[in-house]
Amino acid sequence: MTVGLYHMAPEAAHDLIAEINQLRVERNAVILAHNYEYGEIQDLADFVGDSLGMAQFAAQSEAPILVVCGVHFMAETSAILSPEKIVLIPDPEAGCSLAASITAEQLRAWKAEHPGAVVVSYVNTTAEVKAESDYCCTSGNAERVIRAIPEDRKILFLPDMFLGSYLRQTTGRDMEIWAGECHVHAAIKPAMVDQQRAARPNADLLIHPECGCVTSTMHYLATGKISAEGTHILSTEGMIRHAAQSPFREFVVATEIGVLHRMRKMNPDKQFFPIDESISCPYMKQITLEKVRDSLRDLTHQVTVEPELANRARTAIERMIAL
Repeated sequence: MTVGLYHMAPEAAHDLIAEINQLRVERNAVILAHNYEYGEIQDLADFVGDSLGMAQFAAQSEAPILVVCGVHFMAETSAILSPEKIVLIPDPEAGCSLAASITAEQLRAWKAEHPGAVVVSYVNTTAEVKAESDYCCTSGNAERVIRAIPEDRKILFLPDMFLGSYLRQTTGRDMEIWAGECHVHAAIKPAMVDQQRAARPNADLLIHPECGCVTSTMHYLATGKISAEGTHILSTEGMIRHAAQSPFREFVVATEIGVLHRMRKMNPDKQFFPIDESISCPYMKQITLEKVRDSLRDLTHQVTVEPELANRARTAIERMIAL
């Protein structure tokens, strides 16, 4: 299976990519793409990675224009870290169900219920929520962030309840967890894992910690019901690194299907299977070649963050990066 723009003929895609490349040079722009984007978007990007990697690349780039092919909070994060640059998102309606699961007002009320607690916000949040947080984290560095906080401090973790539960179990920390979820990852159920394990007994199983199957998987690992040797709970970047280094030849991947494109491209001699073909984020897939071309050509859909708010949000992000 090729994760790509199914509706577009190769000739049309070729012409669009040529036009985008010309505009990129004329505008002195860089294109950043998340691992969950269409394959064609990933292939033309200057950088492909997770949300933190995208923001770090954007901040280090000397290009004055950044085209963020991802969802809205990712473009906001780039705007926070690179306030002097023009940050574009090809489709401003590319949102995130996880980021939408908590507002700054809700967070302030939650903080008031737990005075003195340290707030750790997953990077999948709005700028307003980041501004109310002490630390940000990604799935790749969340455990490191949690362990860096003094052990006598209560932690408020938001908004993903599956990642939060995973972190509480692995670190043993005193944590309150917000009841939010990514609707795509939450749809990955234990039954899907059982089905794929039966169908591909020789495959390495890679599971994202946002998945709805994480709690049961950790229980099975602890009780020995499933082998720890062939089961790994990893961020998207962790999955990609593991797949490159692993002696396994087959992998079942429990996260959004877009990441399979990069895995297959980097490991042509290995086979990668989605936990289920339905695990696709409709928001990520709103970014198309046509919209990238239009955004670059017309400089449309610029994302900005008010300076005072950006300064407050930047503190939480920089604390994370410092770790």
